Amino acid sequence: MQINTSALKLFKNPILLVFLSMLLYGVFAYDLERSDTTKLFTIYCILFVCFYQIIQNNKHNLKALTWIAFGLRAVFILAIPNLSQDFYRFIWDGRMILEGFNPYLFTVASFFTKDQFPIVQAQELYAGMGNLNASNYTNYPPINQLCFIIAGLFAGKSILGSVIVMRILIIAADFGSLYFGKKLLEKLNIPKHNIFWYVLNPFIIIELTGNLHFEGVMIFFLVWSLYLLYSRKWIYAAIVFALSVLVKLIPLLFLPLFYQWFVIKKEDSRLDFSGLKKLVVFYSIVGVTILLLFSPFYSSQFLSNYTETIGLWFQNFEFNASIYYIIRGIGYYFSGYNLIAYIGTIIPVFVILYVLYLTFFKQQKNFVHIITAMLFALSFYYFTTTTVHPWYIATLLILSIFTNYKFPLVWSFVIVLSYSAHVNSENQENLWIIALEYLVVYGFLIWELFFKKSMVKTIEIES
Repeated sequence: MQINTSALKLFKNPILLVFLSMLLYGVFAYDLERSDTTKLFTIYCILFVCFYQIIQNNKHNLKALTWIAFGLRAVFILAIPNLSQDFYRFIWDGRMILEGFNPYLFTVASFFTKDQFPIVQAQELYAGMGNLNASNYTNYPPINQLCFIIAGLFAGKSILGSVIVMRILIIAADFGSLYFGKKLLEKLNIPKHNIFWYVLNPFIIIELTGNLHFEGVMIFFLVWSLYLLYSRKWIYAAIVFALSVLVKLIPLLFLPLFYQWFVIKKEDSRLDFSGLKKLVVFYSIVGVTILLLFSPFYSSQFLSNYTETIGLWFQNFEFNASIYYIIRGIGYYFSGYNLIAYIGTIIPVFVILYVLYLTFFKQQKNFVHIITAMLFALSFYYFTTTTVHPWYIATLLILSIFTNYKFPLVWSFVIVLSYSAHVNSENQENLWIIALEYLVVYGFLIWELFFKKSMVKTIEIES
């Protein structure tokens, strides 16, 4: 018993926790194959326990938590991503632009069918990204492409050099999210240490810093925009929000939800027509900014290629889905084949209807309610869509820290189960493991929605 108590005390030691975390991140970054799921799951679980204890032990020492966040990211600085191949396409796009090509007009494979090598290390990049990525047009918006260009400018002849440059950009974005996230939490009278449930989360460190997913840059602009919007600097907020969309398109989903913030008077829930004018201007600034920054790449072929690529996410790709897999199974039973082409066209309709319901029929009394609506709008989309890659959950996680909901934090833990698909060369998913992931997520969400509030009320009555 004494040994167990001593071990427990040691495990609560902040210095030991940080040292163990750095060691495990080092193993994760430099000595892990994604097919080795046992090792991946084990390291991830221990990192999550360390992460939880580090925050619990240092809630009031934000400076220490900031230094720890920087130190843990620094472990990855020289590592080639080992859970994702997407970075090869990032490097390709950046170098293509620097060579004068419009990356939206050419697939990577189209050059290799003609034995053409338009950029430095073309063959290595092509081999690294895989046939699926190489055979499709790029779907990364202009600000994302700008990050790829910067990598090409500073490391145009080195894959590792390009990785380092992109990683520095993503780390800088994370600390931008930390800065504006703390400021917004302070304005909303929410504990500032909440931001570290995002910044120190192993999921964020591994998926963004480690695997170079630019959701981190999109989230930086999104949080900055929300801070500006709450501060009533809505013109600047519109420009910054557009920059977020120009990294990843997903924030477009949130645009209708700002209606009540601009138009509904909080005191008596009446319409504010001066606010309606501001909302129209806000939407106009967002739209014009997006069009301006897409315009250098515009052509009729660009529009065709881009919409075709976006459509693939709804009608061709399947990964780590939940409700969609159930509907797909029912479709198989009755029709005998995969109905993704039909289901994929219906899903966006239901998502839009749900967002409109939140916008016009669900009262948002304050800014926290607006962010909560954003959280549930995006959750509804991910619960119904055909493809949920792990890094997608990052946006849910950042939104959740401004609300009372913790299911995205739970999801950021169990999402690692989706990597079980890589245990075989065909990347075939084990649907029992996917079911376990979503059983935990939906179970916790149901508890938060229907039981947590009742428990809190009961405790308050008893006290």
